[in-house]
Amino acid sequence: MKKTIAALALLGAFTTAASAADLAARPYVKAPAPAPVANWTGFYVFGGGGGGLWDADTYSRDAATGATLSLHQNQSGSGWFGTVGIGYDWQFNPNWVFGVFGDGQFGSLRGNVQDPFNAVTGKIKMEDAWAVGARVGYLIAPNVLSYVNGGYSGSHWSGSTLLDSFTGLPVGFHTDSFNRNGWFVGGGVENNLNIFGITSPGWFMKTEYRAAYYDRKSIDALSDVGNVPAATNLSFKPWVQTISTSLVYRFNWTGPVVAKY
Repeated sequence: MKKTIAALALLGAFTTAASAADLAARPYVKAPAPAPVANWTGFYVFGGGGGGLWDADTYSRDAATGATLSLHQNQSGSGWFGTVGIGYDWQFNPNWVFGVFGDGQFGSLRGNVQDPFNAVTGKIKMEDAWAVGARVGYLIAPNVLSYVNGGYSGSHWSGSTLLDSFTGLPVGFHTDSFNRNGWFVGGGVENNLNIFGITSPGWFMKTEYRAAYYDRKSIDALSDVGNVPAATNLSFKPWVQTISTSLVYRFNWTGPVVAKY
């Protein structure tokens, strides 16, 4: 009887020890990592292309007095261009980004201008433009920025050989190239290219609309012999609308930043 009691006691002790060992082997579960946060602060460069059009308010004027000689007309042109630029952004809030930038556009937005008082026509084109400005944007996702921008812009316009509006023949006069400055406003969307399972750290794409408003210019008609100005000129005030898509490279971008424990 005593041997039976001792065996039962020994069995109970062994079972208790085994249960305690099982409890001590409970696995450790790590807390989930926080959601990744993108860092937009840093320099970037970009290049791309797009299309645009210009509209201009025009009318004939007396070159000596500035008196208006004809009704106002709206004349226009269109074409394609390439663009390059550089900028710097600050992410001053988890969802807000502020930046400064400069860029240039090179191409040909071509159209016709007509002097209705003298019935002459010329081909003119905006050959290049530049802009410096600032933008402010909101992160609609950690790697997608929606923004508006604005600033100062300059443009260069070609000269033209003047033709008779009815016959298309040269009339012996031309216009010289000229520059116009003004201001612009616009907006767009920029997003990281880590899509469809493709890893491309630092590479982005942005699509932007811009409207530039330039100062009025008196375009003189000059004689092909001696550059003698005509008695009348053409008042020309353009505004230019463009849409562009560019590839962007951000030097500081190494992917989403995750906080460490």
